[in-house]
Amino acid sequence: MILTLAALPVSAKPVMPPLFTDNMVFQQQTDAPIWGQAKAGKKVTINASWATTPVETTADAQGNWRTTLRTPQAGGPYTLTVSDGQKITLQNVMVGEVWLCSGQSNMEMPVDGWSRVLNFEQEKQEANQYQNIRLLQVRKNTSPQPLNDFETNLGGGWQVCSAQSVKEFSATAYFFGRDIHKYRNVPVGLIDASWGGTFIEPWTSAQALALHPDMQQDLQRVAALPADKNEREQLYQKQLDEWKQREATLDSSARGFEIPELITHHLSRITSKWSTMTIPVKWEEGGLPGYDGVAWLLRTVDIPGSWAGKEVKLVLGPLVDDIDYTYFNGQLVGHTNAYGEMRSYTIPARQVKHGTAVIAMRIIDTGGEGGLYSSADQLYMECRGERLPLAGQWHYKATTPLSALQPIPVDNASSPNQVTVLYNAMINPLVGFAIRGTIWYQGCNNEHKGYQYRELLPLMIRDWRTKWGYDFPFYIVQLANYKQLQTQPGDDEWAEVREAQAMAARHVEKSGLACLIDIGEANDIHPRNKQEVGRRLALIARANTYGEKGLEFSGPLYKDYQIEGNSIRLLFDHADGLRTSDGSPLTGFAIAGSDHQWHWAQARIDGQTVIVSSPDVAAPVAVRYAWHVNPLCNLQNAAGLPAVPFRTDDWPGLSINNHLAN
Repeated sequence: MILTLAALPVSAKPVMPPLFTDNMVFQQQTDAPIWGQAKAGKKVTINASWATTPVETTADAQGNWRTTLRTPQAGGPYTLTVSDGQKITLQNVMVGEVWLCSGQSNMEMPVDGWSRVLNFEQEKQEANQYQNIRLLQVRKNTSPQPLNDFETNLGGGWQVCSAQSVKEFSATAYFFGRDIHKYRNVPVGLIDASWGGTFIEPWTSAQALALHPDMQQDLQRVAALPADKNEREQLYQKQLDEWKQREATLDSSARGFEIPELITHHLSRITSKWSTMTIPVKWEEGGLPGYDGVAWLLRTVDIPGSWAGKEVKLVLGPLVDDIDYTYFNGQLVGHTNAYGEMRSYTIPARQVKHGTAVIAMRIIDTGGEGGLYSSADQLYMECRGERLPLAGQWHYKATTPLSALQPIPVDNASSPNQVTVLYNAMINPLVGFAIRGTIWYQGCNNEHKGYQYRELLPLMIRDWRTKWGYDFPFYIVQLANYKQLQTQPGDDEWAEVREAQAMAARHVEKSGLACLIDIGEANDIHPRNKQEVGRRLALIARANTYGEKGLEFSGPLYKDYQIEGNSIRLLFDHADGLRTSDGSPLTGFAIAGSDHQWHWAQARIDGQTVIVSSPDVAAPVAVRYAWHVNPLCNLQNAAGLPAVPFRTDDWPGLSINNHLAN
């Protein structure tokens, strides 16, 4: 963290932000900014072991200094010394390719942490081979005003890639960086700034959002927040305490007992009289159809004797909808106030005793789906590498319907879903650090506003590039297939977000799209095959950023159509060797006439085109492909890359009204 000048003692060495530490990576062959603090007015000298002459600058009246270093071609390790009379030395510094990796939980998803990728044990061990990949993970934080300081995870500062350091690091970022390292033979620096369950608006600066008419009220609300975090916390806590008191009174009355009494007096009554549901499941499907509000889930576990007196991790995954208060043997051990954010709570050693223990969750669903429905492998207790699974039968009781509750206060101190607060705290401190480009994996939270996302994603890309001062590559991960398989053609909100992502990739310069429509998982919003996500992103970078010739980096991309009698011929880019992924006839195509009624279509490949028709549509005017949250679709090219979902029509979609209503 950058310190203020007042915090520097008289004999202090220069201070630099955690972008500049041992094991760091500078972007190659550029004038790389470097900055920090020293005593006011002191001359600061920077010596890089790759350079023949030092660079000098002077700290201003506030002690801030900033200059640039001309970096060589990729290589290392080097040393870097910074001196204002007192000297600090950075060791094991590399020069190579630096990428910023950001988004929500699918970017945050680690190799082996709250979730696990395919073959995670093997992947961790193989990570030891890639010591010229370096990892920097920005710690989660929010702020209503732009910050210059930030903190890191993974032990502070840059980390050498290893089985240990990659374990909790972004899997998508790591696999992307690994491919760049392997195919370009250069050191790679990866900066992970991500937060699960977040919208795009918090990742965009106030200056950029001010250009969008939908954002004005939200910007005014954030601008009115106290600058001091303690004041924000006190204000929120007062509002929340009042809300909790009202909610808890209603809930306590409905359930008939207080939490501390749960274990000693009421466990047998609950297990004999409460209903059960098989977790993971959305509680609407597990026994509470159409229910929004407060419900309790309870599970007993047998704690091994070897765990007694040891700290235990309780992992419940990110799909707890929406707010949870989680108790272990009647004691609160965790609380999260956001859908999609990972629930990983620590049970103190003093509370862990041999024998039967009780996990109880009070979940508040504020609308839509509710309950605990993270994948089964994300539900467990862990102690020193040993895991107890928590999927299976849980008892439940609905206590307070949403209609009886007042709206929960917004966490103005730390909520990650207020406009601009993540840009301020997690991106602004990085601005200026030389990067090659950005990979971005986000969109689930904006699922109901695909039309607005058409505007917000290009706005954010332009915003970041403006702040950095150059147009770096920006590569987008398109939402994977998820949820129940498609049975009928028609409109779909996830498809509209995918369309917005594809539009940005096509129309914003130096952008690209990694399509994942074939590798998602119906029951898990976090697909485990992150290796393929990283590979597809790396293909785009290798072809478009690094200029590898003859490398296919995209699946078939819709270009145009022609009406030919009672059929429509579709034309594509990236269409060499069109085929189906499973050897079966083409699926996923729907066709409509001027009545806008969609019918499943017959489709066949004709060279680099596809011809679509239906006996139910005599005069077709439009075609859609893979237009659903989880479509059955199988078109790909010779490189095995899937066709990007598309539509030929521009008929109003489901989310257009959500956009116009703002």
